[in-house]
Amino acid sequence: MKMPKGKTLSLRLAEVDDAEFIYRLRVDPSYNQHLSVVDGTSDDQREWLRKYKERESRGEEYYFIIFRTSDQFPLGTIRIYDFVGGRKSFGIGSWIVADQKSRFSALESVLLAYDFGFSELGFEACHLDVRKDNEKVVSFHRKSGALLCREDDVNVYFTMTREIFDNFSNRFRPLLTPVVA
Repeated sequence: MKMPKGKTLSLRLAEVDDAEFIYRLRVDPSYNQHLSVVDGTSDDQREWLRKYKERESRGEEYYFIIFRTSDQFPLGTIRIYDFVGGRKSFGIGSWIVADQKSRFSALESVLLAYDFGFSELGFEACHLDVRKDNEKVVSFHRKSGALLCREDDVNVYFTMTREIFDNFSNRFRPLLTPVVA
């Protein structure tokens, strides 16, 4: 399986040894206000990762560490999961990009995740549920061309098809093209 690599960022599969890093991100109030609540300790995160690695080995989900390619510095996480209908649709979540990011790190990381889901895994669409109060991410998905499916009191639901992704990503193709030294 080919790991996603962009212009300045790459994704690698999360390992059990990433538990402390992931836990710190998940409990940091500056990053977690729009994510599901994390209870427990970094040891609980380690155990969750052990179980996740089993799901990963069965091809049921993929949890990535986002890192700067130049120095391998970890910047965040993003997850591809909630596979529906075989290869019909996948979800993206657990998307956190830390303060040490560049101007385009969030954009580059989500483009890499979408590309992995569509190109590497062969999905037809991506379904997204975004908390309404996460205005930046709601705005991002609207600007990307993702289709608004519905809203409820808490979330806005979008669908990103392969065709919409291709149109959107073509505007940012340089971010998906690794720098060759």
